[in-house]
Amino acid sequence: MQEEIVIIGAGQAGAQVAQSLRQGGFEGPLRLIGDEPHPPYQRPPLSKKFLAGEIGAEGLWLRPPAFFTTNNIDHIPNTRVTRIDRAAKRLELENGDTLPYGKLVLATGTNARFLKLDGADKTGVVTLRSIADVDVIRDMMQASRRIAIIGAGYIGLEVAAVARSLGKDVTVIEALDRPMKRVVSQTVSDFFSTLHQGEGIDLKLNTGVEAIEGGDSVTGVRLSGGEVVPAELVLVAVGAEPNDKLAEDAGLEVDNGILVDGCGQTSDPDIFAAGDCTRFYSGRYQRSVRMESVQNAIDQAKAVAQALLGQDVDYDPLPWFWSDQYDIKLQIAGLSEGYDETKVAGSPADSKFYVAYLRDGRLIAVDSINSPRSHMMARRVIGETWRDDLLPEA
Repeated sequence: MQEEIVIIGAGQAGAQVAQSLRQGGFEGPLRLIGDEPHPPYQRPPLSKKFLAGEIGAEGLWLRPPAFFTTNNIDHIPNTRVTRIDRAAKRLELENGDTLPYGKLVLATGTNARFLKLDGADKTGVVTLRSIADVDVIRDMMQASRRIAIIGAGYIGLEVAAVARSLGKDVTVIEALDRPMKRVVSQTVSDFFSTLHQGEGIDLKLNTGVEAIEGGDSVTGVRLSGGEVVPAELVLVAVGAEPNDKLAEDAGLEVDNGILVDGCGQTSDPDIFAAGDCTRFYSGRYQRSVRMESVQNAIDQAKAVAQALLGQDVDYDPLPWFWSDQYDIKLQIAGLSEGYDETKVAGSPADSKFYVAYLRDGRLIAVDSINSPRSHMMARRVIGETWRDDLLPEA
């Protein structure tokens, strides 16, 4: 009899592990535990089409609820695991119950990072990570004229675009000197600065935040220079942290993410992990990496399922990401950290171009703006020595 596999985390990675196990022939007991009431769903549309009301919750489902019943996957919603007893191979649940496991997969994702600010607990100060978060934000946005967003990364700028399209007065506050600085070049940052400012967004760069103003409810954001930005709704969008506390409390090795090898195995041979919560060594990039992307969640989950099925696997992906802002699609292939040269093709003025990132003459990443052909080609040629015809015209 095949031993029971339990997956903690019913997001993109957890659902993919379960699906891949069944597709790979695993016939033993399979449980998928999630702390939300919904079936597994995709998160990228939360800050875009779902927030804008263009799709409902059902449009987010990764699979119809009947899929899990049909495939004999015991999906357990609204359930939080509080402790892993590795010696007994049992899970302790928040409601007091326990569950045994033979093999365990941690697909616990990330939590929104929150700022420790005076007033951060006021009504109207929010983060965005789940369907429930967006439900709250959407209701508050309808009643708010002025919205402040702390953080000019993907989430902050995507929500800014939606809010501005709904006619809201939007201020984006960023501590660094350009938007998305940690992931894109000056050229791409400048393009998105111009885009958002052209849409009427007040973009405040090189600006810190001292406190959230108001009584019980927020009325504004006090900046480091003393200026107060009026707002009835404040979104804190300053990144995410790996949800690795459960693993750490169980004595597993963690370092800003659950440490895993090329098959997703943790420091316990009976426990695996996949998705945004993991950190692994990439031979491709010669360093330890933690990725927050749909690509990583899906592909690493598939690798974990293969390993659980007894197959040899060594996960070392070429990552890719995307962001939709207004009618602009940014697609990123590879990781640009450590680049020493860039090549720009196409026209930022025409909103169609790409930036190629090189290190020691080799292509390591490409940012494509409304240039899907260059993105798809980049995913095939990254790692090659640069030549001018390596990528198609933007």
